[in-house]
Amino acid sequence: MRGMLKTGVGLAGWLACALVNADMLSDGYRLSAEPGDALEIAAPQLPDLSVYTAAAAEAKIQQKPAGRAVVREMLHEDALDEFIGGDERLKEWVVRQKRMPQAIFIEKGYLDTADLARQLPKDYFAETEPGVYLARLPIIVRPGATLHIDRNTRELRLSQEAGAFLVNDGRMFITGTRVTAWREKEGGPALWREAKEFRPYFLAWGGTETYVVDSIIQSFGYDASKAYGFSISQYSPSMAPKMKRSRPTGWLINSRFIDMWYGFYCYESDDVVIRGNTYEHNIVYGIDPHDRSRRLIIAENEAFGTRKKHGIIISREVNDSWIINNKSHHNQLSGIVLDRSSVNNVVALNETYKNQADGITLYESPRNLLWQNRSMNNERHGIRVRNSLDVSLHGNLLAANKLTGVYGHTKDLRGTDRDLGEDPFDPRVSLRIVGDQLVGNGSSPISIHSPTRLELYRLSILAPQKSSGISFSGLLGERQGEIMDILLRQRRAVLIEPAGSLASKE
Repeated sequence: MRGMLKTGVGLAGWLACALVNADMLSDGYRLSAEPGDALEIAAPQLPDLSVYTAAAAEAKIQQKPAGRAVVREMLHEDALDEFIGGDERLKEWVVRQKRMPQAIFIEKGYLDTADLARQLPKDYFAETEPGVYLARLPIIVRPGATLHIDRNTRELRLSQEAGAFLVNDGRMFITGTRVTAWREKEGGPALWREAKEFRPYFLAWGGTETYVVDSIIQSFGYDASKAYGFSISQYSPSMAPKMKRSRPTGWLINSRFIDMWYGFYCYESDDVVIRGNTYEHNIVYGIDPHDRSRRLIIAENEAFGTRKKHGIIISREVNDSWIINNKSHHNQLSGIVLDRSSVNNVVALNETYKNQADGITLYESPRNLLWQNRSMNNERHGIRVRNSLDVSLHGNLLAANKLTGVYGHTKDLRGTDRDLGEDPFDPRVSLRIVGDQLVGNGSSPISIHSPTRLELYRLSILAPQKSSGISFSGLLGERQGEIMDILLRQRRAVLIEPAGSLASKE
C-alpha cells in the first residue's frame, strides 16, 4: 500500500509537472490559446481630407491692406537671431554681401512678387524675364504681413551666391508657381554638392501660417540649424523668452519638393497638413516632423529616392497624428519610421516598397496602430518594432521582404546616445498582430525576441521562400506546430507572455 501510494504520488507529480510545462516555452514564457474576438480592432477614425484643398488654402488670402517692402540691416532682428548668432553664422552673409548684411523686410499688409519688384532696387530684387524674379537678399515677412508668391510668378529664384533665403514671421502663400535655390554662375538650380555648403532655404517661425499649393520647391537647404530645407518651427529655446507666440501651422498641398536637404521639417508645430505632395530625390529625409509636434496629417504623399535616410519619419514625441495613404519607396533606409517616443499615431493604408532597410520601422515609440499597410520587397523587414509597448498591427500585407514580415526586438540603448541621458528608453516590446497577411518573406514570417506580451490572431501565412516550408524563428520556432494549430485549426488567438521569475522582472 505504501509502495502504491509512493508510486501514485510520483505519477501525480509527474503529470502535474507535464501539465505545467505543456504551455511553457524556453526562457520562461507561457503559451496559451485565447478567444480571438476580443483582439479585433475597430477601424481607426481618419481625418476628413476633403477640407484641405487648394481652393480652401487660397481662400485664406487677405489682400488688404497693402504692405510695403524695405531693406534694412540683419542685425538686431529677432526673426534672424538663429542665422546671425553663434558659430560665426553672420560671417556667411558678410562674405556673400561684402558689407554689413542686409535683408528685405515685408511689413504691415499684403504684397505679391510683382509688388516686391516695383518697390525694391533691382540690385536686390528684379524681374529678369517675364514672370521670373531673382532675389539677392534674404526676404523676411514680419508679423502682421503677408507675402504671396502667386500664379503670375513663373519662378522665384533665390541666389545662392548672394545668400538669399525666406523667413516667414507672418503669413506666406506659395500658389501655382516654382521657387528655386538658384546658382547664378551656372544659370540653374543649386543642386546639392556637400552638406555644409550654403543653399537658400525656407523657415516659418512660431505663430505663423504657411500655405504651399500646386507649386515646385527645389534645391533648398544644407546642414545648419533651421536651414534644413522647408521648415516650420517654434522659436528656438534661446529665443523663447522674448518671442512668446503660439505654435506655427500650415498646409502643403499638391506640390513637389526636389533635391532638398530635408524635404520637410517641423519643430513644435500643430495641425500641419502635408497632403498630395511628392518628395523626390531629397538628401537626408523626405518628410521629417520633429520634436513635440501634434495632430499632423501626412496623407497621399509620395516619397522616393531619398539619398541618405528615410522617406517619411516622425521623431521625438510627434504624437496624435495620422500617416495615411502615402507611398514611400526606393529610399536609402526605411519607407516610414516612428522614432523616439512618438505615441498615439495611426499609420494606415500606406505602401512601402523597395526600400533599402524596412518598409515600416518603429523605434522606442509605444501605443501606435499600424492598419492595413502594404509593405513589400524591402531589403530588410516588412515591419520592424524595437523597444515599443502596446503596438497593434491589423490587416497589413507584408510580402516578399528579404528578411522577416514582422520583426520585434529589444535593445539596451544605455551609453549609445548622449541625448538619452540617465533615462534610456524602456527596452521592452509588446505586439498585437491581427489579420495580417505574411507572404513570401525571406527568413521568417514573424520573429519576436523577448516580448513582454505577444498576441497573434487570424493570420494568413503563405508562399514561404524556404524549401522546408513555413518556418518561425526564435521564440515562436520552439512551438511552431502548436502555434499553427491554435491559429489555423482551432481558429483561436495565441498569447505568449513571460511566466514565473521572468514575469516578475517585467
